[in-house]
Amino acid sequence: MKHVRDLAGLELTWVQPAALKLDFELRDGDEVVATLRFRSTFGSFATVETADGTWTFKRMGFFVTRVTICPAGSDDAIATFRNNTWSAGGTLELSGGRELHANSNFWGSRYEFKFGEEEFQVRFTRIRGALHLSSTLEISADAATLPELPWLVALGWYLVVMMSSDAAAGAAGGGAAAAAAAG
Repeated sequence: MKHVRDLAGLELTWVQPAALKLDFELRDGDEVVATLRFRSTFGSFATVETADGTWTFKRMGFFVTRVTICPAGSDDAIATFRNNTWSAGGTLELSGGRELHANSNFWGSRYEFKFGEEEFQVRFTRIRGALHLSSTLEISADAATLPELPWLVALGWYLVVMMSSDAAAGAAGGGAAAAAAAG
């Protein structure tokens, strides 16, 4: 596998090879450079593997959610993402008090991380798919120096997958509620 920081400036793609299975691959052309695998279809625990290491993501909370990022095999969080539902994004709290801000556009077709008002560090565009989620990933040249970059490219995709899952659950629940109210 290639190191993620060596891919800054290239156009990469997150793909879901098998419909309805929550396994994803980050590809540089045909080469897999990272994987993101969920432990179960209905859970939020996921593992990311890159040439740079292995980490786990776990979402906690109901109304106010947060995601912890831990090295594989450890429960010690190295960073925490705090969701802000009203801004369609949130804040990633990094070591040393640094923060990356995440935001999405109205249509949910773009999701990015950036420091304050600076240019994006990591950006997901052309987010699409119902049975096979996919997205284009852009890594800025500046992001290549971030020590968090190897897991950051997967965290953003993890958050996109979770938002997609939440939206599908909401649509299913809303449809059932409407049918019950009409019936």
